[in-house]
Amino acid sequence: MRPGSPPLPRRVSAPAAKGAAVVPGQNAVRSLVLDNGLKIIVWSDHGIPSVALHNWVRVGSRNEVEGLTGLAHFFEHMMFNGTARYGAGEFDALMEAQGGSNNAFTCDDVTVYQDWFPRGALDLVFELEADRIQGLSLDPQVIESERGVVHSERLLRVEDNNQGYLSEQVQARAFVAHPYRFPTIGLPDDIRGWMAHDLRQFYRTYYAPNNQTVVLVGDVTHEEAFALARRHLARLPRQPDPPAVQVREPEQFGERRVIVRRPAQMALLQYAYKAPPANDPLGPALNLLLTALVDGNASRLHRLLVEQRMLAQEVAADWHQGFDPSLCWFWFTLAEGVDPHAARDVIDAELAGIAADGLAEADLARARNIIAANFWKQLATIDGKAHLLGEYDALRGGWRNLFQAPDRHAAVTGGEVRAAANLLLNPRRRTVGMLLPC
Repeated sequence: MRPGSPPLPRRVSAPAAKGAAVVPGQNAVRSLVLDNGLKIIVWSDHGIPSVALHNWVRVGSRNEVEGLTGLAHFFEHMMFNGTARYGAGEFDALMEAQGGSNNAFTCDDVTVYQDWFPRGALDLVFELEADRIQGLSLDPQVIESERGVVHSERLLRVEDNNQGYLSEQVQARAFVAHPYRFPTIGLPDDIRGWMAHDLRQFYRTYYAPNNQTVVLVGDVTHEEAFALARRHLARLPRQPDPPAVQVREPEQFGERRVIVRRPAQMALLQYAYKAPPANDPLGPALNLLLTALVDGNASRLHRLLVEQRMLAQEVAADWHQGFDPSLCWFWFTLAEGVDPHAARDVIDAELAGIAADGLAEADLARARNIIAANFWKQLATIDGKAHLLGEYDALRGGWRNLFQAPDRHAAVTGGEVRAAANLLLNPRRRTVGMLLPC
């Protein structure tokens, strides 16, 4: 999701402990591509009589253009608002009647629809998903209602939220060409200006079966899942492949700055460094670096800024791991009365030292343990498995790479983390945002 308020916890997708453990379950995973291009990945896990289904649609704000921002996020809302066959609200009602539930999220690169349900609802859920992929209703009254909902969401997350407001300004300043500069929630004038033909064209283009991957994990056999996919999803007509995002962001050679004044009790400071895409070989080292810097009260920046120098109330970070090179964010909520320029001097000195000298082995060992614990915790649930399979297949070169993740992280050395820090923490390749109370 787009950096905003409050910053979301970083997702760490693989363990980094020494003596890498083997990730179990690869033999229980199979995939199939239907004739219409839709891909289905099934992890058969009979531990509980439930199933998680995640549909990864390869569309986000990265696929939008100036004047039509926010459409990917708008369709996340619309996909729950009825089809020609089922009215608004019936998707939720039918799932809940079977004991199921659902959710969705949109970010820069993908929109993901999540269903959780007892295995007895398998046929129903496949039917519902196939129906809304092909037959979504674009009723004018529903469109206007959801337009209002999205506008209200924007007010809450951006206009009335200092962290979100500053993040949007920094994002727009950090990019001069790439559509990553657009906020996922959309710009106000664009939200007000979408026309029915814009929505129909977007839906036809990006909700084609050949632009989606359905991940299924739980109490289902491969044969059963593939038969349901052929029955319900194979009949969806293939569409022309969506246009590729050809824009490449030019190299940044100097620091950019954003300063805003807003009613606030405390100043905010944000750094947005240019960073590699999700599948970059530096990924494991960057995960270790950020975990060591910001995760938990014993992290390097928390100790320095919150406990020792008392310059900040909170520190957080996130590497946006997408299809294209993007940003690594640092958010600092400063203590009341702290001058952000003075805080910046302390932070910059600390980051410069890390870029030059790397991290202490104790910090790296702690980061390895945190990443390992988070990974195995996520892998312990059918929902966590479904998310990881989809994430690796969409963003990290294929679902099989999930099962190689421990080896990749275990192989990272302190020198490689230092090299990653040296590359990432370059002041000439960052955008700095300050929010000053007025």
